[in-house]
Amino acid sequence: MTSLICGSIAFDTIMSFGGRFSEALLADQLHKINVAFLVPSIRREFGGCAGNIAYNLKLLGGDPLIMATVGQDSAPYLDRLERLQISRRCIRTVESSYTAQAFITTDADSNQITAFHPGAMTMSHQNKVAEAGAVKLAIVAPDGRDGMLQHAMDCVDLNIPFIFDPGQGLPMFSGAELQHFIELATYVAVNDYEAELLTERTGLTLDKIAQRVSALIVTRGEQGAEIFTGSHKIDIPCVAVDKVVDPTGCGDAFRAGMLFGLTNGMDWATTGRLSSLMGAIKITHQGGQNHILSRAEIDDRFQQAFGYRL
Repeated sequence: MTSLICGSIAFDTIMSFGGRFSEALLADQLHKINVAFLVPSIRREFGGCAGNIAYNLKLLGGDPLIMATVGQDSAPYLDRLERLQISRRCIRTVESSYTAQAFITTDADSNQITAFHPGAMTMSHQNKVAEAGAVKLAIVAPDGRDGMLQHAMDCVDLNIPFIFDPGQGLPMFSGAELQHFIELATYVAVNDYEAELLTERTGLTLDKIAQRVSALIVTRGEQGAEIFTGSHKIDIPCVAVDKVVDPTGCGDAFRAGMLFGLTNGMDWATTGRLSSLMGAIKITHQGGQNHILSRAEIDDRFQQAFGYRL
């Protein structure tokens, strides 16, 4: 059962700052910031929300289909997808642009400051969902602004249920546009910060948003997640880990769990727990796509965490 993943493919340059941003930023001087962070470690990773979600969904045994735009420098990424047996047929190359690039600095408390160059991602509206063929479920994740609007409408026109996952793209949209996305979507998934911004911009409470979709999912880091289905709320626990290594891509891993659970008819409690587990597995590894587990190993970890098998 194919899951269409509309979103970005990007190269991530990830840097680690040993201190805390809060100690380097003066609250009364935020209007004139001029600060440098010493980053002893730096690495380049394969990333982008679509790439990360597809990678995790493939680990689960799902069938991810990426719809994205990449640039003239994309050959290493496309070769990697080929090796992973993740379809590239809905990835468009824009030769006049570079692939999207994220520059991420993480501090000792796992807070992140990100600079992002969209590159070819701004042309994502050139991709049409109708070209994907038969699709069970889609996700409209952070991408070019016009592409996100286009793909949401395409899904509705084709009667494809979809998850609206605005992520770091949320500030691109007005309150009215965000309300429009909510009205179109089958599900909405945000983290706690995005949830606050979404309610502020739309004027809708979380309860009101939940009434407009089949489910609203709010992730809350180490506090787990909440799934609102109508008037019912399901609390999803965080899966404990021995060591937090890198939060980059944890939300994408969580969303892969959602796609897998929904396309395989799992109940919301199990879907949420699987999603939480995928985020926990990711956070113990550097980068968004460096954790390597078999489906059997994921099943074993699920049983250890929750006391029953998938």
